Amino acid sequence: MSENHQNSKTQKDSPRNVSNWELGALAAAALILIAPLIYAMRADHQVAPPDEAELHFIGSQKCSRCHQTAFDQWQGSHHDLAMAEATEQSVLGDFDNATFTDPYTGVTSRFFRRGDAFQVETEGPNGALGIFEITHTFGVYPLQQYLVPFSGGRLQCLNIAWNAREDNWYRLPPYEVEGPDDWLHWTNGGQNWNGMCAECHSTRVVKGFDLDSGSYQTSWFEINVGCEACHGPGSKHAAWADRPAMARPAVENYELAVETSHLDAKEQITICAPCHSRRFQLDNNDHAQKELLDTLVPSLLEEGLYYPDGQILEEVYVYGSFTQSKMFQHDVRCNDCHDMHSLKLHRQDNALCLQCHRAEDYDTYEHHFHKREYQGKPSDGHLCVKCHMPGQLYMGIDYRPDHSLRVPRPDLSLTIGTPNSCSAIGCHNDKSIEWVNDHNKKWYGESRKTHYGEVFAAARSGVSTAGDDLRATASDSLLPAIVRATALSLLRNYPDNKTTETFTTALQDDDALIRYTAIRSLENLDQETKLQLIGPKLYDRVLAVRMEAALALSSLPISALRPDDLQQFKAGLAEYKAAMRYNADFAPQRYNLGNLAAAIGESEEAINYYLQSIGIDDQFYPAKVNLAMQYNQLGKNEQSETLLRQVVDDHPDLFEVAYSLGLLLAEQENYSEAATFLGKAADGMPQYSRARYNQALALLKLKRWQDGELALLKTLEVEPDNREYFMTLANLYLNFKQTERARRLAEQILQKEPGQQDAQELLRMLNQKK
Repeated sequence: MSENHQNSKTQKDSPRNVSNWELGALAAAALILIAPLIYAMRADHQVAPPDEAELHFIGSQKCSRCHQTAFDQWQGSHHDLAMAEATEQSVLGDFDNATFTDPYTGVTSRFFRRGDAFQVETEGPNGALGIFEITHTFGVYPLQQYLVPFSGGRLQCLNIAWNAREDNWYRLPPYEVEGPDDWLHWTNGGQNWNGMCAECHSTRVVKGFDLDSGSYQTSWFEINVGCEACHGPGSKHAAWADRPAMARPAVENYELAVETSHLDAKEQITICAPCHSRRFQLDNNDHAQKELLDTLVPSLLEEGLYYPDGQILEEVYVYGSFTQSKMFQHDVRCNDCHDMHSLKLHRQDNALCLQCHRAEDYDTYEHHFHKREYQGKPSDGHLCVKCHMPGQLYMGIDYRPDHSLRVPRPDLSLTIGTPNSCSAIGCHNDKSIEWVNDHNKKWYGESRKTHYGEVFAAARSGVSTAGDDLRATASDSLLPAIVRATALSLLRNYPDNKTTETFTTALQDDDALIRYTAIRSLENLDQETKLQLIGPKLYDRVLAVRMEAALALSSLPISALRPDDLQQFKAGLAEYKAAMRYNADFAPQRYNLGNLAAAIGESEEAINYYLQSIGIDDQFYPAKVNLAMQYNQLGKNEQSETLLRQVVDDHPDLFEVAYSLGLLLAEQENYSEAATFLGKAADGMPQYSRARYNQALALLKLKRWQDGELALLKTLEVEPDNREYFMTLANLYLNFKQTERARRLAEQILQKEPGQQDAQELLRMLNQKK
């Protein structure tokens, strides 16, 4: 599934200047119809046979000739049944004229057979009931989804799925879909198989999206997740194996494209992560073993995806949680717990953990303090996973454990609001967190280590003192890379020389995710510094780092680049554009292309991409905001105002957009409304003093002197050493001959900032006039 793009700038982010008012744009993210056409999917979607001389895919059946045991284990697994043609054998759902009434919309759908075909009568793209043929199954347990073909090569995921655990139909989230025009409606981009699902349910998927026509020519080599999805294309290995034993040359890795044996945890998870991660995909996965960020960029521990302490919140799969774990740090691999072919656990219950952990230390009442029986009934409180792998329900019924394998921290539940396994449903959710925490302290002692979740919670809340802790977290080589990278991403909101030093060091880190995030987070650099720090990253060995470096330098004049770097810059920019075009079936990537066009001065192209982005998903507000910025720069303020008002109405908590609207209204001399929106922004972003200052200017334009004075006083509470704020208020007092107020202002400022030169000068001037 493609990564969700969120814009969660905190108050420290300063919008850019437009005219003499600071009209701001949101930062770039990164990090989605008609009567169906039934066609022969296998004929349209299978890849043509390759040239035999090239390395190519051969299919799982050929692998079974030598690897029968592994093949037998794989058969019937979730990988084997990831996707299939809809047949009597593959379909689990009730198509015997069964009906299901959606509890949210009231629409009644009917599932039936017509000959060998599986069909559904349900709400279609125009809001009316229609009959659609189901051509493919998707998944097997605990739910099975169904795919419906539409024009333009699209396959759409029906929003009603089969609950294989309880044998009934049920409605899939999201539940709040605003009709057939909503991007999340099952016939639209949010439920599109080609872009959202295909790459991880089949082998060697080529998405084949055409930006100009908006259509797909998606293909796969094998319909399910076969041997070569992990081992890579097998033609050379098969040719080697077909030789007589005495004639087989000694070759590295038996001519397999991907090495899967003798790997450490980081090498192994690189094979699994292209599917088992929340991520941004850069291109088709060719199943070749290489650096992870040559293929994708994993999501960080972002707000909305993870809790501040890194516990799973949204559907983020396993990579981001497992790489936080002590197990991963100590080289525990996926296959230490899971059989890599059947995907089953090697052992059940605590026996799995006792492969490594000593029973006499951990499988005892003195460790877990839970009885195996409670009130005469079996209890599972003693199971390791109940405490160390609490989970979440996704897709309504699919329970997935958190793989960060963490120690329960009810103390963090009290301080930063994160969940803890003790208070989970089915455990002690009937007790207060204080009760849980008291027992935890009684059993394990009072002492608790500082956790990076506390640092991230403070930074997410815009706490002004969080910068030092973020810098320490980002620089701590003992912490997981995803934690350090997350600290870097939050550190962008705390710009100063020490932060720049932290980013400079991070640019040289061995981990590509840290280098990539450092480039993304470096802002407000002068031209020379940007070239000095980011220029060398144009030559980085990893794709994501190179293209991010090119994007960061794209705002500079071409003439600023060294002649030796120019070719590499153009190559990196081409790689960036290719990645965005690969994902251009989603609104954020058209938006990113628009941002790039805007950065290099191509306004009309930028506007075109922003309009396309809104056309794909009219609720993707960043495109509307940046389109408004482009209209403003072209003097089309009426269109700009309309867009910003839409966003503020739809998202009243986006205070930075209210700020942009207020500045635009002030630019148009509509000071009354400007003061209202700037005040709303200032109330919502109390640490961003510029919003309150601009409100004060609007109030002064309206001759609301007392209100303007109060607003200016509030700005100085946040930034007492700000010369501009001080002089504006001082001049206001002097213009009204309020010399005593001016004196008190200077004295108050000097109490807080004894070295404030403007206050010293004002006080000296006032004393001379006595």
